[in-house]
Amino acid sequence: MRVAILDDYQGVARDLADWSQLPAGSDLTVFERPLGNTDEVAAALEPFDVLVIMRERTPFPASLIERLPNLKLLVTTGARNNAVDLKACAARGIPVCGTRMVGAPTAELTWGLILALAKRIPTEERALREGRWQTGLTGDLGGKRLGLVGLGKLGSKVAKVGQAFGMEVVAWSPNLTDERAAEAGVTRVEKRDLFATSDVVSVHLVLSDRTRGVVGADEIGAMKPSAFLVNTSRAGLVDEAALAHALRHGHIGGAGIDVFPVEPLPADSLWLSLPNTVLTPHLGYVTRENYAVFYRDALEDILAWTAGSPVRLLSPA
Repeated sequence: MRVAILDDYQGVARDLADWSQLPAGSDLTVFERPLGNTDEVAAALEPFDVLVIMRERTPFPASLIERLPNLKLLVTTGARNNAVDLKACAARGIPVCGTRMVGAPTAELTWGLILALAKRIPTEERALREGRWQTGLTGDLGGKRLGLVGLGKLGSKVAKVGQAFGMEVVAWSPNLTDERAAEAGVTRVEKRDLFATSDVVSVHLVLSDRTRGVVGADEIGAMKPSAFLVNTSRAGLVDEAALAHALRHGHIGGAGIDVFPVEPLPADSLWLSLPNTVLTPHLGYVTRENYAVFYRDALEDILAWTAGSPVRLLSPA
């Protein structure tokens, strides 16, 4: 059995699970860098029986799956992967298994970005290394309004930290009710009100046809000139052109971004030239604790499949 692990950017996959438990005679290959375009991916992966993929880093549309004649099992880290065509896998009889996740690392990163913006941490750190001292004023969070676009598992955790800072927390999502918001100690407001009155807007929705572009030009245009927008969810939730325009022209105070339309971020990406931003390379789920669960569960998925009893199967919608 030939097994490949994809997109192990940090080179940690071999150390975080005991791959010696694979069936005798198995061959394990680890790809640490992105494989390139669809043709390059197909050529590199054609020999493998089992693939372990890291979240949505390498898409698996039907056009790629059709070019992998030896593929018998696909394992994705996490409990969902919108970049895998589950129907195409099912049509080929290829089971797709997921893994668990631990904690709420994306909520923690959200606060890292909010604090970096409010306290000017990257700007002042760079200035200090360049010999300059206290180049601007930072801002307080206490008494300010935190607006959450989405109040699910992650949004609720972000809300609790905002409340601990003494912030007023409001929320909106397509299905949010007053009762659900009250359970989290949060006030539900209309979408326009959230963007117009919040000092920090943080996005926590699952990307779908319904939510794509949910933060558009109208919403960004309604924000205060001093307000920050933070997105640790998915790039497609926010209108990239509208946000770039607002940042270039100083219409909002800044943005903290962890997710991008193209990843890894190209060297000529417009994001690298935009002012008033704190950028991170999709780190929301990238923790040692989470990766340990990912790879151990991936190994367990493979072993369960070889024993004829696959676990954590993902089904087409």
